[in-house]
Amino acid sequence: MPETSATPAYPVGLRLAGRRVVLVGGGTVAQRRLPALLAAGAEVTLVAPRVTPSVEAMAAGGEITWERRAWREGDLADAWYAIAATDDPTVNAAVTAEAEARRVWCVRADDADEGTAWTPATGRSDGITVAVLTSGVHGAAGRDPRRAAAIRDAIVARLGDGSLAAGAHGPRRAGVALVGGGPGDPDLITVRGRRLLAQADVVVADRLGPRDLLAELPPHVEVIDAAKIPYGRAMAQEAINAVLVEHAKAGRSVVRLKGGDPFVFGRGMEEAQQLAAEGIEVTVVPGISSSISVPGSAGIPVTHRGVAHEFTVVSGHVAPDDPRSLVDWPALARLRGTLVLLMAVENLGAIAATLRAHGRPDDTPVAVVQEGTMATERRVDATLATVADRAAAEGVRPPAVVVIGDVVAVNPRQDDAE
Repeated sequence: MPETSATPAYPVGLRLAGRRVVLVGGGTVAQRRLPALLAAGAEVTLVAPRVTPSVEAMAAGGEITWERRAWREGDLADAWYAIAATDDPTVNAAVTAEAEARRVWCVRADDADEGTAWTPATGRSDGITVAVLTSGVHGAAGRDPRRAAAIRDAIVARLGDGSLAAGAHGPRRAGVALVGGGPGDPDLITVRGRRLLAQADVVVADRLGPRDLLAELPPHVEVIDAAKIPYGRAMAQEAINAVLVEHAKAGRSVVRLKGGDPFVFGRGMEEAQQLAAEGIEVTVVPGISSSISVPGSAGIPVTHRGVAHEFTVVSGHVAPDDPRSLVDWPALARLRGTLVLLMAVENLGAIAATLRAHGRPDDTPVAVVQEGTMATERRVDATLATVADRAAAEGVRPPAVVVIGDVVAVNPRQDDAE
């Protein structure tokens, strides 16, 4: 049948590794198209007298070959695929015509209907590529890239959060994923962490993990409470390790759901070492640490131009005078930057006194953020001299993050410091 703008395209995946691709034009369209071409292994030649800084950096790094000139007839010799993306319709038409003559599939950026190929709205999730094309066939509103992008985004999002279980009928991989759940708000878990949760047979969950996500798990998923309640009942680490080993060796897909990041005061490495010793495959999924996310949620930057050029994260679960302490508190007191204390509520008075005794000024601003990123978040402001009494008077309880330093006084509405 004769081709029209409503004729549907035939979908196909091009294997471009090691094959010559010619891109004519060095503007923002080229900048957007190049990463996917390079990821596919294409040998890209770009023809343009001028390019964007990002494209120039790709050329300087040897990722592409840049012919710094205008397009001329013959540039598509030996090409497998071409993109006409200049701001001159006449040049784009000439590129398309040469592609047609050489039987090279060609995308025309300024007038898609004049090309012989269309670029789909493409997204990827866990080894799956989603490519969406729209057309005006069957009375639709015409080829609409925005509609294609919206459909792509919806599919990729559902694949990412596990609500579209593409792998439900595939083989389950036994092993353990150590997943950092972030500071508590369920929206702050990573896409990969949420996907692994949706695919799990067993979830071993900490109290500080994003608990709301557990309600979304399918009924067959076994949830094991490994909560470590501060200063109270605790499930021994050895018992947690044993549970992980037991279920993984039974062929189950296990997620160890932790708060924050598995390797930031989370005993993630202890669990990884035990699992490795048992010959069990371990996947580590980093999470957003409360050490930076909770201050940010409360409007506190841990660094700020002209105020703090470094920040130090310290566990406060052991008092400064405890012989088990590994922290050099006198050295911390001499630092000018930001101190972020985790698990420090019980020892806050002793920590503040030690910092003051070793030179940190009494009037150093301090903020204590309880249950950061959650609906129950609250912030208590004080100074190093008053924070212990203020926290006690306000009934601050764990989990809480303590921020010490001049960044506490930085207001989002202030002009940037010089």
